[in-house]
Amino acid sequence: MRLVRFTEQDGRTRYGIAEGDTITVARGNPLSRLTRTGREVRLSEVKLLAPIAPCNLLALGRNYKAHADEVGGEVPQAPLLFTKATSAVIGPDEPILLPRAAPDRVDYEAELAVVIKTRARHVSERDALAYVLGYTCGNDVSARDCQSADGQWARAKSFDTFAPLGPWIETDLDPASCNIRCRLNGNIMQDSNTSLMIFSVPYVISYLSRCMTLLPGTVILTGTPAGCGFARQPQVWLRPGDLVEVEIEGIGVLRNSVQKEP
Repeated sequence: MRLVRFTEQDGRTRYGIAEGDTITVARGNPLSRLTRTGREVRLSEVKLLAPIAPCNLLALGRNYKAHADEVGGEVPQAPLLFTKATSAVIGPDEPILLPRAAPDRVDYEAELAVVIKTRARHVSERDALAYVLGYTCGNDVSARDCQSADGQWARAKSFDTFAPLGPWIETDLDPASCNIRCRLNGNIMQDSNTSLMIFSVPYVISYLSRCMTLLPGTVILTGTPAGCGFARQPQVWLRPGDLVEVEIEGIGVLRNSVQKEP
């Protein structure tokens, strides 16, 4: 099932269930209960939003060995956790803005995003997926110059618009083996599979739940595969007019253009 969050012409935010080119409008909230209203709208007639407004946005670094190798870092012995500001979240077809403070070395990172449904604390790896609402595409946009200069990653990862999510939440997905790609202006930059994660989705949920409560609406970005722009020769940076697409098998495609911050 594909859960969408959207606005119509009246500007109100609604939830629905997408089936083909049609959305069945729903009452309620996907974190509690959705009830179909029977009213339908076409996908082409609404504006899709980020499918969830996260209460927390957690992310992993170097969770694919090939990415750890390309950045010259050691393979982590435990999940390498950092956070992104929830104010960075945007939805499909919204522009990534190159920030005035750091416009020159902005990079893409295609990632599988996990949406937590139920309060999770001290969860076993065996039971971890029972706490998941579903999965969506994510792009962990990063200002690499800030990331290098700061000694920690929070600022570099948290500029406004640096957390695209979408286009919807897919509830029926096995996260253990999904093809994941990033395209820049139609060119494939990242091409991998979630089976190559160092730490699996159940392990990550269990690990994080032992140090913090994972609240309903928490989003976990599970790391990016090899092919990031800063690791290429020559390096590739996002520029105004670019189109970034994150595609994950079984979910769909998250598209965002790139613009200068006004």
